[in-house]
Parts: sequence; C-alpha cells; structure tokens
Amino acid sequence: MTDTPVSADAENAEDDVFEQKSVRLAKRERLLAEREDAAGGAYPVSLPITTTITALRAEYGDLEAGAETGVTAGVAGRVVFSRNTGKLCFASLQAGDGNRIQAMVSLASVGDESLAAWKDLVDLGDHVFVSGEVISSRRGELSIMVSEWSIASKAVLPLPNLYTELSEESRVRSRFLDLIVRDQARETVIARAKVNASLRSTFSSHDFIEVETPMLQVQHGGASARPFITHSNAFDTDLYLRIAPELFLKRAVVGGIERVYEINRNFRNEGADSTHSPEFAMLEAYQAYSDYNGIADLTQELVQNAAIAVAGSTTVTWADGTEYDLGGEWDRISMYDSLSAASGRVITPEATVDELIAFAGEVDVEVPDHATHGKLVEELWEHFVKPGLTRPTFVMDFPLDTSPLVREHRTIAGVVEKWDLYVRGFELATGYSELVDPVIQRERFVEQAKLAARGDLEAMRIDEEFLRALEHGMPPTGGMGMGIDRLLMAITGLGIRETILFPLVK
Repeated sequence: MTDTPVSADAENAEDDVFEQKSVRLAKRERLLAEREDAAGGAYPVSLPITTTITALRAEYGDLEAGAETGVTAGVAGRVVFSRNTGKLCFASLQAGDGNRIQAMVSLASVGDESLAAWKDLVDLGDHVFVSGEVISSRRGELSIMVSEWSIASKAVLPLPNLYTELSEESRVRSRFLDLIVRDQARETVIARAKVNASLRSTFSSHDFIEVETPMLQVQHGGASARPFITHSNAFDTDLYLRIAPELFLKRAVVGGIERVYEINRNFRNEGADSTHSPEFAMLEAYQAYSDYNGIADLTQELVQNAAIAVAGSTTVTWADGTEYDLGGEWDRISMYDSLSAASGRVITPEATVDELIAFAGEVDVEVPDHATHGKLVEELWEHFVKPGLTRPTFVMDFPLDTSPLVREHRTIAGVVEKWDLYVRGFELATGYSELVDPVIQRERFVEQAKLAARGDLEAMRIDEEFLRALEHGMPPTGGMGMGIDRLLMAITGLGIRETILFPLVK
C-alpha cells in the first residue's frame, strides 16, 4: 500500500496556514500579557456594546456621502476585510446575519499607540469591538469613525478566501466557515426557522397540540426502514433509535389528544444521497375524525404557508434561479390508473407477482428483494410515472401489502387509503386513513413478521404495546408525515446536505 500523494500546492497551503497560526498565537500572547485582568484570559468577558451592525444599517443606511450624525455607537463584528494605510486603517466588520459596517481607525481619532496596535494585532477573522461616531465615508460607505477599539476574540486560524467559493464538501464539513463566508448558507438557516415557525402557526390555527415522543425505543416501528441499534447499560437491553414517532403519536390519539403533531429527529440506517440522510427532521401529525383526503388538504396548506413564510409567495425561486409554483389546488392521481396509462398495460390490484416480475423484466425494472405485489407495483410506478411529475401531486391509493398501518380503501379492493406527495420529483410527504382496528392491525403485523423472518430487514415487528393501546379504542383518524429537510429542498431548490445545518459526513 502506498500513501496518497500530496500536491505541492496543498503542501504550500498547509505550510502557510501553520505559519499564520504561529504568528496569530504570538499576537494572542501579547494580548494576554497586556491585559490587567489576565486571569480572565486574553479576551474581555463583556464589551460596552450599545447597538448592532444590523440596527445601524437599518437606521442610517441611506446617509449621504460625507454625512455625520453626531451619534456615538459601540458595535462588535468579525473583520472580513482590512486595509491599512499610513494614518488611516479601514476594516469591514460583519455581523452574524451577514450585515457589514466599515470601521475607520485614524491617527487623529485614536493616537499613535492605538493605531500601531491595530496594525500589529488585528487580523482577518478577528472579532473586534469599536466605538465612535456613525458617519458616511466620502465614498458613501456607512462607517464608524473609531475612537476606541478592542479585540473581542482572536482568530488563530485564517479565514478561507472570501472571494473563492468553497467546494460543497468543504461547506458541509466546515459549516461554521460556510456560514461566515456565504450568504446562501445563512439564508438557508433562516429559511428553515421560518418554515418551522410557519408549520407550528398553521397547526395552532387548527387546534393541534405539539408533543414529544421517545427517540430511544424498545422496538422500532411506524415505518418500513432499517433501524440503528444501541444498548442501554442501565436497563441492560438493546434499544433502537426511532425510525418514526407514529406508534406513540397514535397512542396519544387513543388517550384523547385528538389533534397532535411532532417535529423532531428520525434515524434510518440506510443509504445517503441527494434526497436521503441517515438522520433527518420529520413532521408527523394525526387528526381524529379525519381521513387521507382531509389530511391531504391540511398538508397542502402547511406547505403553501411555509412557502409564503420564506418567499412571500407560493411561487418560490430556487437557488439556480428556477421558479416553481406551489400554489393552487394540487393534482390527485391514482397509482394504479396512472401506472396503467403510462405503461400502456392495464395493471390492477389483482395482478399476480409472477405477472409483475415478467413485466418488470420486459421493461428493465429491477426486481426488489423479497418481491411482493406491492413492491413491484411501486417500482414500476417509479419507472413509468414518477419522472413525468412536474407540479405538486398527491399519488393516491397504494397496494395493501406495502402499507401495514393503513386502512383498506372503502370502495377499491386490494388497496389502502394512502397517498404520497411528490414535489420537485421526490417524495415530500405521505398520508393515511389510519388503520384503527386492532384485530386487522395484528394480522398485518403477523404478515410483516413473516417477511422479517425471511430476511426483510425493513419489515415491521409485532408491537404488543401498540396493539394494547388500539384495543382501548382509537377514533377514525387521518395521519401524515413530512420531511422538514425535504420541505426546505422543495422551497429552496437545494440538496439535502445544504438544508441540514450539520449533516452527517464520513
């Protein structure tokens, strides 16, 4: 085995960073030696800040070039640009939200010693405090004519080049740097907060109650997925990171919390790609005395309100400039009817596994492991229909054998009252008329257990505690689940690793 060769440019870059770090650490030592309260460290604990950079821009952003305000302000920010001349130094200070103000450090205002210290000690990336008059420079740049300054925190490592875009890999591995240098990164964090606030507001308007349910579970369930397994020393038992909160939220409905939702993390020990992450944020909601039609109406309202909260309209603009319309009433199509129309062959719930396997072979669709009627129908649907979906679309009425927690269709044999919502070509949400009959639910769990025994790692297990809850009576209920990360993808046009603040990476 040989070591991977390192380019000369990479070696030079590492040497440069090491040298800069050494110089900056020496400056930190000087700061430490000069502090009277050195026991508290090299940096002050608090600063006489009177306002923020953002507030100053809002109040004085339209000052004419050369204008003076007579107002003294004390602000702090990160140095992202610096230019030192003989008797006047300029620096751009950046707030956490990306707003900037210019600091002007002049010999006339601070004196020889302070100006020399600024030139010697302040580097790009440092957090500094400045106090002075708010003015507009001769070039019209909102500025503070500094009369007093101090270093609030030293950047021992240099910032990346602010004028060269970070690679995607660098962005997700060092999100803290991404947030400093890239507006889009900060805007995505803000958009996510607006989405969550909007979801909660919409639920509140419909009298839903937000709850929290266990993430460590003695038995995984609520979805077909492979779980992460851990061990509790206190209980001396294996536990599962939850793949879904569904079975606990349904317990809440049984208990009388008839409109309930949760926004929290799920974990699935599966692949990672542009639309999947092993750890992701999930919304699930359940409404008693509703069904999959009613919960579809609610989901459309949730998504459209979230889009308005972020973009000001149901027409959103993605990161690449593309506009996407989330407004209006969304299409609702039948899985079987749309598959038959797109494939040119009538496919019904009565189609046998052998017939579907043969058809899959004819059209080069991979046959899934542990193939069932439902898995084959869904694979064929994804091959023929999914690529043609452009507008937001509810795909209705799924095969029974892939949906063990869903009520059978009230008029169509062999299917269940389930929909998947497709937006931007990916599945954004799913909704059910929930199965509330404990007798049928037990039968479904038994069938799942048989699949598990044959090696299907995604099959559900029999959950006796959940069945006991159902046996106490659960009202007819509509339920839905939606990925928060994917909702951000639909609104912003970004990939999933961009919508998650700190995604899991190798």
